[in-house]
Amino acid sequence: MKYNVDVVRIRENEIELNGWAIGRDPSEEIRYQVEDADHEPIDHRFVRTRRDDVAEIYFGEAVDRELGFDIRFPYERGRDYYLVITDGKRRTRIKYNEELIRKRSSVAHKKMRRIMDLINMETVKVCLDYAKENGVRALIQKSRHKLAGIDSDYDYPEWYELTRPTTEELEAQRKAEWKIRPLFSVVIPVYKTPKKYLLEMLDSLRDQTYDHFEVCIADGSPAGESVEAVLREYARKDSRFRYTILGENRGIAGNTNAALELAKGDYIILADHDDTVTPNALFECAKLINEHLECDMFYSDEDKLDMDGGALFDPHFKPDFNPDLLCSVNYICHLLCVKTELQRKAGGFREEYDGAQDYDFIFRCSEQAKEIRHIPKVLYHWRCHKDSTASNPESKMYAFTAGARAIEAHYDRCGIAHGTVEKGVDFGIYHTVPKITGDPLVSVIIPNKDHTADLDLCMRAILERGTYRNVEFIVIENNSTEKETWDYYEKIQKEFSCVHVVKWEREFNYSAINNFGVTFAKGEYLLFLNNDTELIAENFIEEMLQFCQRKDVGAVGARLLYEDNTIQHAGVVVGFGGIAGHTFIGLHKSENSYFHRAMSGQDYSAVTAACMMSKRSVFDEIGGFTEKLAVAFNDIDYCMKVRKAGYLVAYAPYALLHHYESKSRGLEDTPEKVARFNREIRIFSERWPEILRDGDPFYNPNLTLRKSDFSLRDLKKEKIGEPYKLEI
Repeated sequence: MKYNVDVVRIRENEIELNGWAIGRDPSEEIRYQVEDADHEPIDHRFVRTRRDDVAEIYFGEAVDRELGFDIRFPYERGRDYYLVITDGKRRTRIKYNEELIRKRSSVAHKKMRRIMDLINMETVKVCLDYAKENGVRALIQKSRHKLAGIDSDYDYPEWYELTRPTTEELEAQRKAEWKIRPLFSVVIPVYKTPKKYLLEMLDSLRDQTYDHFEVCIADGSPAGESVEAVLREYARKDSRFRYTILGENRGIAGNTNAALELAKGDYIILADHDDTVTPNALFECAKLINEHLECDMFYSDEDKLDMDGGALFDPHFKPDFNPDLLCSVNYICHLLCVKTELQRKAGGFREEYDGAQDYDFIFRCSEQAKEIRHIPKVLYHWRCHKDSTASNPESKMYAFTAGARAIEAHYDRCGIAHGTVEKGVDFGIYHTVPKITGDPLVSVIIPNKDHTADLDLCMRAILERGTYRNVEFIVIENNSTEKETWDYYEKIQKEFSCVHVVKWEREFNYSAINNFGVTFAKGEYLLFLNNDTELIAENFIEEMLQFCQRKDVGAVGARLLYEDNTIQHAGVVVGFGGIAGHTFIGLHKSENSYFHRAMSGQDYSAVTAACMMSKRSVFDEIGGFTEKLAVAFNDIDYCMKVRKAGYLVAYAPYALLHHYESKSRGLEDTPEKVARFNREIRIFSERWPEILRDGDPFYNPNLTLRKSDFSLRDLKKEKIGEPYKLEI
């Protein structure tokens, strides 16, 4: 027999236990009993619950039997209690008292529990499959990261409890006075909703600290399965709750449109019938509107809620509005609020996008919005069950097909050239196949000092294996000392007429060297490239060019791997480590990153110039690289200037190369180099103080600046939104 008690709660004078138990066979019946200290049975409430996750791990498939339990019994302080679990042959007693509950709730115990949860045959099978596909080294790397994650300072429920509004704060919100008091219309389509879940959603709305709202519900359930009795009771007690019974299922879009017809508010908020919102959700929405009067579309962070409503997990801490990430995944999702005026302008929900109707709606609203903002707080709990796209994407394949069409329709409305939109790294993550307009010349700018073997590998890979042919190379010779280097230059220029070597004769200054090289370039697009890189994706130039050809994009970065196929660069967050750093460093290319961010096209504040494409016109407009930054942070500064000029900096994950990392340039290992590095930190900090103070808009203030893996902030070391304290 195997079992686990996942949740233990003491609420007033009652203990609540949630967990599961199984025998050798899924058909075995498990019996439960609660006993006192003398092992005498005591009265308790017992409900069996579905645990499809347990069934799939231990039996390889879903089973009809309910393997989980929810047990509640009276609790008296200072006394011992026992949960007795029996499978017919074996009997297990689990002791509970205040001291044991406190111990089992500790971080150390939870870490050990998570380690024990990994010890099963399913884990072995997954490991063998992963090693077969990716190699033993990748398995070791992934295992190391998994264990490191278990050893993190907080699990999310504990972190959430430490950061959620206190009772006093919620009470203060109820008494708040408003300059502008918008009416929110919470729009909910209902279809065969389990009563328990609908009650939880409606109660979470009734408990809001901001009270100027209405709830508009359209029930599209078939006859005999509607929830009219529940809706009628809420409407009778509270006039803010209004509903219509459709008598038929009009589909997700049709049901939502019917709910929209009831709305009279200034702003529309979309919610699903089986989720919940936090008590401060509408307060935070009203607060944002009062602070940003022009904002007509905004969204919040979210997490997931388990089936019994007792556990929160998988928080999604999002960036500020990120148009290219939106074309990779519907990251906005919940909680979404749109001004009614904008909603009417964009139109209602379209049934041809059922399953991704909200994705299509978000695109159409974002295309016409005056200002889009983000509330970096969890305001929405998305219930996760087996048939939900929150937990099992393959259960709604039609939704992802509709999502691809929604992206393509967005491109067409915006006049963006594109190829087909295909499945990315997972269902719900999309990759747009490049479609290049014309055949523009790309000038590849490569500084070089000796290291001709690296340079030759870099250029030949592009010339012989790369699929984009209209390129020229500007090799900037930087004080080489070996005769073989000069012989190589002569040879390669004779072999390839598109290779041009130009001579830089001053001291090393990365910014000045690249600015000098650009003066010889004839291309409409500039590709800054380190000599210690080698393409992996043969179409990496096309992948970058599809972004760079857009009018709103000024620079594009690539995904770079170390020689061992772990990530060297997947975008840059300003603020990491005090100034800036690469995301997901050391993660194996086959591992899942935070919400697949490493494999999603998106916008960042910066990318590395080890492989960075930029329009020549943008380069000239912003004055190229800042030559005061001779070695460090010049590429980050360049991207900051691109953004200041009104352009996006995009990250193209399918533009994949190896970066053998700084073979040409030495370490900062002398007093002179250290002094220069510190000086350049100071220069960058003085040029861009706002983003270092306020945070990177493409990151999230709830995530740490001390690691590159998008993990939660360690509240013992850094407050939410607090800049990394860097001594300059």
